[in-house]
Amino acid sequence: MSDTRSRIRRHVRETPGVHFNRIGRDLDIATGQAQYHLRRLVRDGELAVERIGGRAHYFDPDVDARDRRTLAFLRRETAREIVVRLHADGPTRPAALADDLGLAKSTVSWHVSTLADHGIVEKSPDRPMTVSLARPERTAALLDEVSPSLPDRLVDRFVRTVDSLFDAEE
Repeated sequence: MSDTRSRIRRHVRETPGVHFNRIGRDLDIATGQAQYHLRRLVRDGELAVERIGGRAHYFDPDVDARDRRTLAFLRRETAREIVVRLHADGPTRPAALADDLGLAKSTVSWHVSTLADHGIVEKSPDRPMTVSLARPERTAALLDEVSPSLPDRLVDRFVRTVDSLFDAEE
């Protein structure tokens, strides 16, 4: 196996849920080269890929499918902040999350819905609705494995800024 492929495989196993662009940046390899080696690693069963939220995330093939989804979202700053807050405070109303995190309600609503669609959080049937972690113990363990990258945080902050501008117009 090539040295580049070994480096990619090792990096993905050390950084579960890493997305395609970050692999190239972290390892300083060209996009085409990263694509080629990742395709081979996935084809050979040495890595698994999941397309989650518009991004290709890479994992060791032994990582559980539910953990894959959770890890992918935990690599995104806003989703991670919501999950961390739910872990710390327990069931919480979305409006309280928005206030506590300084986010637009529409941003929290979108993230909560997306996290619920992927089985990471649960929405209560009660009114007013509360949100809680679907698997609190497992999610807490996964939180320790993941921190969002700087580019991921910058994209999230840009989206927040745009959302706040739209909310200010209402």
